[in-house]
Order: sequence, then C-alpha cells, then structure tokens
Amino acid sequence: MQLGTMAWRTLMRNKRRSVITAFSVGFGVLLSVTFTASGDYAYTNMINTSAVMGLGHLSVEHPDFRDTPTLDKRLVDAEAVQQRVLQISGVTGALVRIMGQAMFASGAKSVGGAFIAIDPAQETPAHNIFLRTLIEGQCFSAGEDRGVVVGAKMAEKLNLRLGKKLIFTMTDKNGELVSELGRVSGIFRTGDDSVDGGVVLLPLDLVRKALGYEPTAASLVAIFLEDHRAAKTIQGDLAQLWSRSKEITVLTWQESQADLAGLIAVDQLFNYLLQFLVGLVIAAGIMNTLLMSVMERQREFGIMMALGMMPGQVVRLVLLESCWLGILGLALGVVITTPWFLYMTRIGLDFSGQIGTDYSAGGVLIDPVMKFRLYRESAMWIAWAVFFLTIVAAIFPAFKAGRMTPVENLKQG
Repeated sequence: MQLGTMAWRTLMRNKRRSVITAFSVGFGVLLSVTFTASGDYAYTNMINTSAVMGLGHLSVEHPDFRDTPTLDKRLVDAEAVQQRVLQISGVTGALVRIMGQAMFASGAKSVGGAFIAIDPAQETPAHNIFLRTLIEGQCFSAGEDRGVVVGAKMAEKLNLRLGKKLIFTMTDKNGELVSELGRVSGIFRTGDDSVDGGVVLLPLDLVRKALGYEPTAASLVAIFLEDHRAAKTIQGDLAQLWSRSKEITVLTWQESQADLAGLIAVDQLFNYLLQFLVGLVIAAGIMNTLLMSVMERQREFGIMMALGMMPGQVVRLVLLESCWLGILGLALGVVITTPWFLYMTRIGLDFSGQIGTDYSAGGVLIDPVMKFRLYRESAMWIAWAVFFLTIVAAIFPAFKAGRMTPVENLKQG
C-alpha cells in the first residue's frame, strides 16, 4: 500500500481531530490573506497617490537636483528625454515638469509654497492628483499662458477666487529674484491641508521664460508605470540609455520619496512579524496533533516495523500525514477566505468615521476605506509558507516515530 494512501487513511481514522487541525490551518490562511492583501492594497494606493502628486514612479533629473533642489539644476533637453522614456515597455506616461519653491502673493498677503509647472496639453487627471480633485474652474489651457491652479487652503489664505490675480516670485537659474503675474483658473482640494495650502500649478512655458530656461528644459521628467513594482527593472533599462551622461540620473520612487519608502518598509516589517507569530501558533497546533497521533500509535508503528517497514518509511509516513493536513488546510482556507476576500475587494471597511478623510502619512493621503489587493506572487507566498509550516511542524513527531525500535514501540503500546 502506498505511503500516501496510508497517511490519508490514518488522518481519517480521527476525523474530528484532523478537521479541527485543518481548520486551524485554514484560519491561518484567512489571517495571512488579510494581513498581506490589506498591505498590498494600502502600499499600492500610497505609492500611486504619491506618484501623481508630482514625481511619478520614476523620475529622470539632474544628479544634484535631489540634494540641492535649486532651479539651476535642470535637464537641458527634457523633451528629448521624455520621448525616449515613452518607448520603454511598461511606461504609461512621461511628463515634463519644473518643480521648485516660490512666494505667492495676492493683495497684502503672501505665503510660501511649492509650484509644479506643467504642460496642460499633456497632463491628465490620471497622472495629476490636482487636476483630479478640482472643485472650481478648470486647468489652464495650452493657449492660456498666465492661468494658475491653486489649492483651496491657499485660496482661503490669500482670499483668492476664480479670475483673481496671483503674483509668484522665485529664483531663476542665475540666482536672481523674478516675479510673474497669473490669474486663478482653477481651485483643487486633495483633503491634505499642507498640500492644499502649499502647492500651485503653473504653465510650463511661462515658468521657463521666467527662469531663463532653454525652450525644452525642465527640472525632471516624471515617469508613470503600469506596475510600481517594476520600478527597479525599468530604472536599470533607463540608466543604460544615459550611462555615459553626467547630467542625467534616474531615481525610483523609493529614492525620490525616502520618507514614504521608510514608512512602508517599517509597516511591512510589523506585518511580517505578525504573520510569523500567527504561523508559530498554527505550527505548534499541528505539531501537537501529530505528536499525539504518534504517541497513540506506538504499538501500530512497532508492528509495522516488525513486519519490515524501515524507520525512514515511518518518518515519511508521518511527514505525508502533515502534507495531507497542509493540503486540507489550504483547501479549507480558500473556502473560508473567498467570501471575505470578495467583500473586501469590492466594498471594504470604511474607517473615515475613525480617522477622517484627510489622514496622511509620509506626506501622502491615506484612503480611509480598507480594501484588499492580492498580487499573484503574494498568494503563492502564502500557500508555500503555510505548506512549509505544516512540514516543519511534523519534523519532530516524524523523527520521534522513526527513532524508536519495534521492541520499544511494542512495549510502549
């Protein structure tokens, strides 16, 4: 009789204990999917939200721009860079932008903040959170060279409304102060007061002229990807294009937004720690079940070994029982997890009443609705981890069963 069949029949001899143990494995699958899928959704949402706030999933910029973000650090021919980037597989968008600090004034009031100079002909709400969250007016058009889009908080501070004048002052590429006049064409509200009170969208051509830039120059090219997890791979592909240039560097979102990357890394660490602890508890339960089974069947093992079964075969028998428990547990885990997973994927849990709708971390707005998103590799990792734990938990009981001689087993039995 094959050992696999024997192992299955042995488990079925005590169905109640086997099913309870399998349900504990299935509950572990449920917890692991909850931790992993909620993390995958939250991290992806945070990364994508951060990307559309200006820098993209990758950015091509001057090597010194990140350390000393002055406006003289620029890509001289950013539009040529943009065209080369758009040829890379996996890139969904590449946008030329100028980013920097400025003073904004209206009447007798002024505030400091950041500006993002954009080309309205190329920008879309999919790649620009400020266009996505417009509450009044619209973005300036390609032919409207003095339109500006401001946040609701800044509009409140400076008493701005659609059509009113806004003066912005910045330092040009030569270190000289320059001022320009714009008119408010739109107002956005992201929900983050620091963003709504400190970011202004300006026309790219107007800012180029004010700063004395070349006609195709910009601070950076923001790159957007189909999947943020491909950032490292595409960074390598892009780096090869400009490997000989000392004026161009390619940064991933982890490098350009280190605070966010650090926050996600710490949260992932705690997530893995929780899953590890859950795994230990489940493994202890499986080991206890198999150990009890081994102790109850010592006489049976003694008879089998007296009839010619080798100790190694006894060890494999117990390990196969553990494999069957793992398979049964994974199957039950899929059954009990699927309704919960579907609900959380489609509807989720709304925590806006507890944390509000303007909660942010790492400079990025957090979605108050908790949902699930499970990547294929994450699902495979969960399956293999659960199966691995069931095997590891069986090692001690298996070797205990195989170590005893037939005479000792018969005496104990």
